[in-house]
Parts: sequence; structure tokens; C-alpha cells
Amino acid sequence: MSASRIALITGTSSGIGLATAVAAAQSGWQVVATMRNTAKAERLLAAAGEAGVAERFRVMALEVTDSASVTECVDAALAAHGRLDAVVNNAGAGALGTAEHVSIADVRAAMEVNYFGVVSVTQATLPHLRASRGRLVTVTSVGGVVGQPFNDAYCAAKFAVEGFMESLAPVAATAGVRVSVIEPGAVASEFVASQQIDIPAMLDAAGPYASALQAYINRTRASFGNAQSAADAAKVIIATLDADEPPFRVQTSDWARDFVGTKLADVDGSRVQQLTAEWVAAS
Repeated sequence: MSASRIALITGTSSGIGLATAVAAAQSGWQVVATMRNTAKAERLLAAAGEAGVAERFRVMALEVTDSASVTECVDAALAAHGRLDAVVNNAGAGALGTAEHVSIADVRAAMEVNYFGVVSVTQATLPHLRASRGRLVTVTSVGGVVGQPFNDAYCAAKFAVEGFMESLAPVAATAGVRVSVIEPGAVASEFVASQQIDIPAMLDAAGPYASALQAYINRTRASFGNAQSAADAAKVIIATLDADEPPFRVQTSDWARDFVGTKLADVDGSRVQQLTAEWVAAS
């Protein structure tokens, strides 16, 4: 058993999850770092070693779309540490495509990992967070506030997460659990590359949407060329985790804050539609 604060973090094999796990350990947390395939833990453990916090890590397997895996992981974390003080829902996956060109199976898959996985981990850990009066932090996206072209399924899942957490937050607070969502914009990580998208094939299959898709791809490549680092995004997550009075909604950059702010002030949706229409306009 450990007297340290214990944080369980999902999706820690790369990107924001890896950076957040290391930053949490540097901030004094004992980290249960979870990932689908623990054979991919080498980079995380190397980063933890370089940061001098390797002794604060315990790597566990967790497939967020498998309820048995969720239960097994949470039970193992409790057996090892005796408590949970924070959970960071970070695991997720992209889904590029628009309504006529994505299958229902693809939409369901995006919902499973990005939404139902979050719900499953939250349900399994919330009783233990109540016991510790802990923190529940979920990494969503600016795509959980602003619907974005060719991200129909991804944004739908992230919108669902935001609605779930916004509804849960005041109820959880009555039991001492603070709930926050973190909204990154473009982050330079393996998240985009890991999608293994065949862009030429997508363009060939896009039909009447080919010019819009090409414009969107051009714009997206440019935005990720100026992306925030995963380490900078992780600093915001840890600041939220450590805050005495964490806000519900937190953006990880000035750009993300301005982008989300556009939507939250846009009562009739016209400003967002005008903005995102520019992303798919042929130059």
C-alpha cells in the first residue's frame, strides 16, 4: 500500500498520455500508467527514467473498450495501492471521414473508444474517487465543442464525452469529486500519424467532396505544422489536476481558448459555420 496520491492515466504509450504520466510523476503523483499493449511501455519508462521518476510508475494493461479489462485493471491498481485519488481519461482515436463515406461500423468504433471507453473507466473508478474525494480529468478536444469538417464521428464522440462530463460534474461534486475536461487543439504527437490514413485513396473515393477534402487536408497539415507540444498540453492537465479549485473546462493553448470561445459565444451557429466553411473552400 502507498500513502502517495495515486493517479490512473489511460493511453500512456505515446503523445499526450505519455507526457502527462511523466509530468504527474514529477508533480508527486504515483502513476498507474495504462495502455492497450504493455509491450509499448519502453518509451514511457525511458522518459520516466530520464526525468528521474521511474520509481513512481506502475504500468498496467487496459483496453478501455473491454469491460473485463477495465475491471481487472482497476482492481489491480487498488490491490497495489489501496486507493485512487485521480483518473485521467486520455485514451482515444481519430476517425476521418464524412457521412456518406464512413460505415456505421466505423462510427460505432469511434464511439466505443472515444466515448464508451471513457464512460466505462469513469463508472469503474468513480466509487474510489468518492472515497478519496478525488479528481476526474478527461482529455476531450476542441472537437468536443466545435464540429469540424470530415470529423463527423470523432466530433460526435467528443461532443458526447463533454455532455456526459458536464452532466456528471455537479452531481459528482456533491460527493467531493471534482470533474474537469481538457480541450487541446492541434498537438504534435503520434495521434495523427497513428491513424494510418491513405489520403490518396480517400481523395479518389471522395467523389463530389474531393475538393473540399483536399482543402481540409491542406489546412490540417498547416495547422499541425504549428502544433502545441504534448509536453505543453500535459502541463495544463497537471495544473488542473493539482489545482485547489479546478475549472470544469480547460483549453491547453491560447488558440484552443479562442477557438472554443467562438463557439460558446455563437448562439445561432453562424460564426462557426462561416469559420469551418473556410477550411473546405477550394483556394
